[in-house]
Amino acid sequence: QVQLVESGGGLVQPGGSLRLSCAASKLIFSTYRMSWYGQAPGKERELVATITSFAGRTNYADSVKGRFTISRDNDKNMVYLQMNSLKPEDTAVYYCNAERGQSVFWGQGTQVTVSS
Repeated sequence: QVQLVESGGGLVQPGGSLRLSCAASKLIFSTYRMSWYGQAPGKERELVATITSFAGRTNYADSVKGRFTISRDNDKNMVYLQMNSLKPEDTAVYYCNAERGQSVFWGQGTQVTVSS
């Protein structure tokens, strides 16, 4: 059974940084497009950042461009989200997502709270 396990969330002050990690198991990791989604309270889950399987091309939501960086390590089956210059509006549960064709998997999420 495919597992995606997120870690690295927490409480941080505005302007601070966090690094989220997602450990993937029981899938051919390098063949999956990996993404981070965020779901703020009372809102729908939205795409934050994505990285393609082999070429490692990245794409970001406009709201996080220049502040967040997604990366992957295919040898370790890990995907990361470096979050800098955090704002209160970044507060959300962040979910790791793996997708290849019709196969889609989700982690359980990690809470990020940006508050002074």
